[in-house]
Amino acid sequence: MADDDPIVPPDSKFTRTKAAWADQGRFLTGRTARPETERLPPGQHLVKNWPVLDLGVEPAIDKTQWRLDVDGAVETSVSWNWQTFSEQPQVDNVSDIHCVTSWSRYDNAWTGVPTMHIAEAAGILPQARFVILHSYDGYTTNLTIEDFLSPDALLAHSWQGEPLTREHGGPVRLVVPHLYFWKSAKWLRRIEFSTQDKPGFWEVRGYHNHGDPWTEERYS
Repeated sequence: MADDDPIVPPDSKFTRTKAAWADQGRFLTGRTARPETERLPPGQHLVKNWPVLDLGVEPAIDKTQWRLDVDGAVETSVSWNWQTFSEQPQVDNVSDIHCVTSWSRYDNAWTGVPTMHIAEAAGILPQARFVILHSYDGYTTNLTIEDFLSPDALLAHSWQGEPLTREHGGPVRLVVPHLYFWKSAKWLRRIEFSTQDKPGFWEVRGYHNHGDPWTEERYS
């Protein structure tokens, strides 16, 4: 796939349903919680499994063909294949998942490259204030630079000691534990540092631009 090939996420019953939830304010409780005292955010329930949610397409990406591009407001654009990505500094993190569809899963063990290293490798410019994530299925989502560079954020390739499966975003996905999990883009192919905010797939369909689970930033 060429970089300039247009990727259009599919319209599906799932995407239409989730957009309707934003109109209805589905799952909103009106409560707030303090993350330092309450582990489970308002309106969430615990699960033991890991539910699969996507746009209806699970792209099959062979590691020999996978590539990550980092560009935009940076000193040096970066393009890594799987071998080069694997040679970058690796970290192990354990964190919780909070999905906007109201489920949470505790104690997920991740292995991957810290987002801070991505920023250092490309040399982000001082005027870069946002990060736009682009996925192989056409999905996009936006983050502030502060959220992207949070200490526990990483580009994960492994979960619970095993390679990340295709259904959960393998070979590489973003993990930003302190935000609702739609912000942690699956099947990552490009990281764009930007001087301007660019709301992504769910953000233009009624979902909150930030996505803090503890203040129930589900919808705009």
